[in-house]
Amino acid sequence: MNFVKDLFDEIVEALQRNGGAIVEALGETGYMLGFSLLAAVLIGLPVGVTIFVTRPGGVRPMPWLFQLSNLYVTVVRSFPFLLFVVFLIPLTRAVYGTSFGTAAATFPMCFVAVALYARLAEQILLEIPQGILQAARSMGASTLQTVWMYLLVESRSGLVYALTSAAISLISYSTVLGVVGGGGLGDFAMRYGYQEYDYVLMYTTVIIVVVLVQLMQVGGHRLSKALDRR
Repeated sequence: MNFVKDLFDEIVEALQRNGGAIVEALGETGYMLGFSLLAAVLIGLPVGVTIFVTRPGGVRPMPWLFQLSNLYVTVVRSFPFLLFVVFLIPLTRAVYGTSFGTAAATFPMCFVAVALYARLAEQILLEIPQGILQAARSMGASTLQTVWMYLLVESRSGLVYALTSAAISLISYSTVLGVVGGGGLGDFAMRYGYQEYDYVLMYTTVIIVVVLVQLMQVGGHRLSKALDRR
């Protein structure tokens, strides 16, 4: 019990001593995660829908568009993330004027978020019963109507859960962005915890990340369950 109490006291002390810096790191993580998820929803979801709709035997087969969209997703997802960040440095510098900082570090994360969520969205759509598509065809629905009124409505619960999984993965990706000055909780734990041998601070930061992930998991699960009308 004394060990647990001493450890708890050390964690509280670490929070008090580094509270401002931890809040700043949390804000940087939130910035990277927020813009990445926005890109995932606004771009990744349409890309995933495009792959599903234009695939051979899909709602509207278009081989060239399917191959192009699928190639992007496959290439980006197979790229080691740290190497991908380095690979995009010239483009990042052209867009932001620098390749250093939280905003610039978010740029490659957005590319990964799009590819990651596009593939997850495609997998969710593949699980939709064929009867739904047959019903859409029998009603004379256009491709856009089929997507908007049938596919997205039927898959909304799974898409929310998939977005939650993508968000958790992106938090892991954000931990390596310290190499380009991205900051965030992961970089804070490595820079001020591990590298300065302050293991209490490092473990405290890890606990914060774990709590954050659990809150996201619970929130995403509850929202997904609320949207599931089956």
